[in-house]
Amino acid sequence: MRLYLCEKPSQAKDIAAVLGAKRRGDGCWLGTDVTVTWCIGHLLETAPPDAYDARYKRWVLADLPIIPEKWKMTVKPRTASQYKAVKRLLGEADELVIATDADREGEMIARELVEHCRYRGPIRRLWLSALDDASIRKALSALKPGAETFSLYHSALGRSRADWLIGMNMSRLFTLLGRQSGYQGVLPVGRVQTPTLRLVVDRDRSIADFVPVAYWAIDVQLLHEGTAFTAQWRATSDACDDQDRCLNQPLAQAAAQALGNAASARVIKLRTERMREVAPLPFDLGTLQEVCSKKLGLGAQETLDIAQALYETHKVITYPRSDCGFLPLSQHSEAPGILAALRQADPSLNALNDYLEPQRRSRAWNDAKVTAHHGIIPTAAAKNLDRLVGKQRAVYTLIRARYLAQFLPNHEYDRTQADFNCAGEALRAVGKQIVEPGWKRALPEALAPAKGREAPAPQTLPALAEGLDCTVADVKLKDLWTQPPKPFTEGDLIKAMKNVAKLVEDPLLKQKLKDTTGIGTEATRASIIQGLLDRGYLIKNGKALAATPAAFSLIDAVPRAIADPGTTAIWEQALDMVQSGEMSLEEFVTKQAAWMSKQVARCAGLSLTISGPASPAGRGAAPWKKKRKPATRKPSTGSKRAAKPTSKA
Repeated sequence: MRLYLCEKPSQAKDIAAVLGAKRRGDGCWLGTDVTVTWCIGHLLETAPPDAYDARYKRWVLADLPIIPEKWKMTVKPRTASQYKAVKRLLGEADELVIATDADREGEMIARELVEHCRYRGPIRRLWLSALDDASIRKALSALKPGAETFSLYHSALGRSRADWLIGMNMSRLFTLLGRQSGYQGVLPVGRVQTPTLRLVVDRDRSIADFVPVAYWAIDVQLLHEGTAFTAQWRATSDACDDQDRCLNQPLAQAAAQALGNAASARVIKLRTERMREVAPLPFDLGTLQEVCSKKLGLGAQETLDIAQALYETHKVITYPRSDCGFLPLSQHSEAPGILAALRQADPSLNALNDYLEPQRRSRAWNDAKVTAHHGIIPTAAAKNLDRLVGKQRAVYTLIRARYLAQFLPNHEYDRTQADFNCAGEALRAVGKQIVEPGWKRALPEALAPAKGREAPAPQTLPALAEGLDCTVADVKLKDLWTQPPKPFTEGDLIKAMKNVAKLVEDPLLKQKLKDTTGIGTEATRASIIQGLLDRGYLIKNGKALAATPAAFSLIDAVPRAIADPGTTAIWEQALDMVQSGEMSLEEFVTKQAAWMSKQVARCAGLSLTISGPASPAGRGAAPWKKKRKPATRKPSTGSKRAAKPTSKA
């Protein structure tokens, strides 16, 4: 009997249907000499400390660090019945096909069962990225040898054991240190969650410490042949900061006075440049979460749950937990069928018929940049979209738009920059004239504009020429304040976790974090953020995230290496060596244990003061909510034209 081991029940059902295994058994689907069973995520978990020695049930500083000599796995109680079914089937199988998710974690979910249940038969690997029938049949016809992906298992196992060492030892250590100072809660510490928490703490501190600086700007309305447009005053560089903001109030007031007395402004330089924007790549999960947070107001976990339903339940998109936006070249041949299915399922797409080019190959198709999973795209299974409503429909529409964009021309526009001399002052006006909407025709707002929410149209300049004089119609002097950084939203934090390489100085570690797309994975970032919220380290004020007092205290107390994203880069370098065979799993874990022992020794004598996490019922104002009164200054004066109210940026 050939046994297919899947990661989830829904995945198993889809594969079983293609294999003809339609009879329901105990924790499986049965067919002719073929059985399909499933896990429910990890059916096993790394044993807790007290499984190695009963004394570890009590948390005592003297017992740290806890480092298992021989690692143990235990069956998860909640899914014990399915574990029994899988174990029985592994004992009966003549051949095993691993059909879990095609990534490091999926490999571990299957291989840990193979090892724990002592299966010794032949193994093959199903590498699958979509659950529609066509994709399943294609993957079934190209099974990989089991040995080809085995190294992914040791890499994942090394990561899991290293995470255990940090989580169990550092969480116990800081919880015990907190108790010595009177704090009675648990203080979880982790390789990913602690650097993530540090990102929010650092942002909140930069907001709280921000001191606003006054600056001045002047908008000048010009007229030419009845067309009005706006030019901005350009102060001399010695009066500006590094963002070209004028910090000299008397200079700005004098310029406004001179401009207000002028009758015209002369064009002294004119340049028009044709700009071309290529289509954005299909979504990876992190980018999807970021865009859904910004456009739809969805949380990171909510976006993932919706995408998972679109994949598993509705089968209208490919595997969503992808860290890659590129597509394999082999997928391009399926484009005509997918595009036809999309148009048939949604008549509103008929407006794109004259522009879509199924043969077009955008930069998205690049085998060299495809990782374990390709970008998230729609499948040809979109027969009837009526079952997609509300948020599901909105998320699907965004994913579909990114795919359609790959078959549309570049977005092209002419950017015109006009420099003026007006009463000896420099002005600049910038205009944009769209030449070819291109891939932007596929955006949801282009197909069905939302009333009242249209973005303001870019300024279009009239026909200008060097030496031409334009009439000065209005002058507005604006006194403004520099603004603090914005607090993180969930989408912003996902983006920061992906792009955390910006915060690392070492060039090798910086590059490694870029290569591994930051800290956490596409599959875990949402749960990391949710865990920080659930534990009271973070709170939400509307969409904005803020760190609680406990978070500030913990980040100040933990070793810098624990909260440093560069540590993840060092780990990933070593895990790559495990995957390639340059380092054994045992050597990796031994090095991590030695490092952890040093961290425990350094911190064991700390005196710790931890503020309690905010309770859901009594959440205080976040640091960035404190109102800061700007420095007192003299009011600005406008021109001799009608007085204009000042504005605050």
